[in-house]
Amino acid sequence: MNPANRHVVGDLYLRHHSWVVSMLRNRLGNREQALDLAQDTFVRLLRSELPTQLREPRAYLATIAGRLCLQHFRRQALERAYLDSLALLEPQHQPPEETRLLVLEALDAVGQVLDGLGSRVREVFLLSQLDGLTYAQIAERQGLTVNVVQKAMLKAYRHCYASVYGE
Repeated sequence: MNPANRHVVGDLYLRHHSWVVSMLRNRLGNREQALDLAQDTFVRLLRSELPTQLREPRAYLATIAGRLCLQHFRRQALERAYLDSLALLEPQHQPPEETRLLVLEALDAVGQVLDGLGSRVREVFLLSQLDGLTYAQIAERQGLTVNVVQKAMLKAYRHCYASVYGE
């Protein structure tokens, strides 16, 4: 983090923090969660490269806060689905709390990686990896050519690799 960035973010925080909290509270219906996500919004700004002048600071902040809000909702949905699936297990087969937390973190990380894919590439990738379909089966099901499916898978693999290894 460069010192100039810290100054810009500090100025944005002073001018727009209460607005960000209000916007998030309207979306989330909860002031504490809104405060947490507003804080995360400004932390994300601190970690990014910002221009010294933003023409539309509220639009920029709304975009970042909105993405964090979507991640929050996705994580809640994943957690509900996971807990619902655990409720179907016999008590002796229930994983310990530490395992539950690790699984939720892993599911959230996978969800974030998949969110970075386009919808068609994501669908092709999931059909291949989760449903075990061949490229020919995916092509037939999606109305694509096998070549398009291969290119989508290559794009998905590259994206996953870059997400994991930062390249």
